[in-house]
Amino acid sequence: MSNVPPVPTLTIGRIREGLRRKEFSAVDVATATLEFAERENPKTNAYLTFSSERALEAANRVDDQIANGEHLGELAGVPLGVKDVIVTKGLRTTCGSHILEHYIPPYDATAVIRLEEEGAIVIGKLNCDEFAMGSSNENSAFGPVRNPAALDRVPGGSSGGSAAAVAQGTCVVSLGSDTGGSIRQPASFCGVVGVTPTYGRVSRYGLAAFASSLDHIGPFGRNVEDAATVLKVMAGRDELDSTSAFATVDDYGPLMKQDIKGLKVGLPKEYFAGLSADTDAIIRAATKKLEDLGCQVNEISLPHTKYAVACYYIICTAEASSNLARYDGVRYTLRSDSDTLSEMYRNTRGAGFGAEVKRRIMLGTYVLSAGYYDAYYLKAQKVRSLIAQDFANAFERVDAIVAPVSPFPAFKIGEKIEDPMSMYLSDIYTITGDLSGVPCMSVPCGQSPDGLPVGLQVFARHFDESTMFRLAWNFEQAMKS
Repeated sequence: MSNVPPVPTLTIGRIREGLRRKEFSAVDVATATLEFAERENPKTNAYLTFSSERALEAANRVDDQIANGEHLGELAGVPLGVKDVIVTKGLRTTCGSHILEHYIPPYDATAVIRLEEEGAIVIGKLNCDEFAMGSSNENSAFGPVRNPAALDRVPGGSSGGSAAAVAQGTCVVSLGSDTGGSIRQPASFCGVVGVTPTYGRVSRYGLAAFASSLDHIGPFGRNVEDAATVLKVMAGRDELDSTSAFATVDDYGPLMKQDIKGLKVGLPKEYFAGLSADTDAIIRAATKKLEDLGCQVNEISLPHTKYAVACYYIICTAEASSNLARYDGVRYTLRSDSDTLSEMYRNTRGAGFGAEVKRRIMLGTYVLSAGYYDAYYLKAQKVRSLIAQDFANAFERVDAIVAPVSPFPAFKIGEKIEDPMSMYLSDIYTITGDLSGVPCMSVPCGQSPDGLPVGLQVFARHFDESTMFRLAWNFEQAMKS
C-alpha cells in the first residue's frame, strides 16, 4: 500500500497506469482510500455509510483479472462514491431522511451496476439534502456537509456530499443526481467537474424519484476526462427505464481532444443579471480565454429565463408530492404506531420528513388541487416549453452556450437556511438546463478573492455531450497552462 500515490491525487488514468505497471494493486488502492476517507470524513460529513466489504470484494475481482491476464474494465480499481438517493443492493440507502434511516435496498441502480461491471469500487454512500431537495446540503437529516474549500461554507446541494468527497479526495469519482442544478452548483462551489447529461442519456432505474421529468444521474470528477469516462460507461438505453434514450453513446475521450477553433459559443445576457461582481469578472475572464482558443463568442438571448424559478418550483413540487406519497409507514422503515390508519400516515410523515420536504409536498399538493391545476401546473408546463424553445432557437446559431453556474460562490452554513426564497434563487442559472433537458456541466474557472471556487457552466444540444466535453476539456487545459 505504500506505493499508492496520495489518495487525493489519484485519477482514473493514474490508477490504470499503476495497475498496468504493477506499482500497486486494486486492493491497495481500495484500502488506502477507505482509510483516508474514514479518517477525513469527520471534517466534511460527506459520507453517511462506508462499504468496506463490498469495496474489497470488488478490488479483489480486479486483482484476479490482472493475475489471469483478463481484459480490465475502463474503471478498474477506481474508488467511487454514490449519492445516497441511488439504491445499492445490501447497502443502506437513506435519501438523507429519517424515514429511510434503516432502509437496505434489495437491488442496485442500473448506473451502479454498469460502473461496477467496468471495475469501479464503491467506497460508500454520500450525504445529500433530504430526497435531493435543497441547494446547500443543510437539509440532510444526518447533518450538513461542509465544503472542503472552506469548512464554514456549504458545498452546494443537493449533491453536496458527492462534490465534497471528490474535492476532499476521499473518492476519485462520484455519482450525484440533478433536478434543478444539484450536480453543477455543488461542483462549482467545491471546485470540481460536475456533469448533468441529456435527460434520458442515463437510466434513472434505482434513483429515488424527486421530480421524475427532471431527474438525472450524473458524474463528478477531478477533471473533465474522468467525468466523461464515467458518463460513457453508465450511459445508454436501459429496458428497466422507459424514459432512457436509444441514442448512440459516443466515445468521448478522443472527440474531446479535438481543438475548438471556430466553435460558435453563445453568452446569454440574462445570466449576467444579479451576478456578484467577483463572479462576473471570473466568468468574463473565462470567456476571454475561450476567444483566445479560437472560439467565436457572441451575446445571445434566452428570454424566458426570468420565469424559470417559478416554473421549476411549480413542476418539481407537484411531481414530488406525488412521488413521496409512497412513504406512508406501511412500507420501508419508519412507522409511527397510531390508533387509525390516517393518524399513522400523518405521524409517520410528521416524524420522518424534514421541513423542506414537507414544504415542497404542501406546495405540490396545492398546485395540483382542483381549481388550481390549470392556473399553476398547466401554465408552468407551457412556460417550460418556451424555455426549451429558447435553447432550440439558440442552438440554431451557436454550437454551445456558456454561463455562470451560480450568482455567487459558496455561502456560509446557516446563511440562507431561514430564507427559502433566497435559497431557491441560488439555482436561477442551472434550472433552465433541467427544464429543457439539454446536457450541461460545470468546469472550474477560477477563484473569488477569498479563495472560493467558481465554475463555468457549459450547455450543448440534446445528446451532444461530445461538443460539451470538447469545449470543457480544451478550456481546462488552457486553465492549467
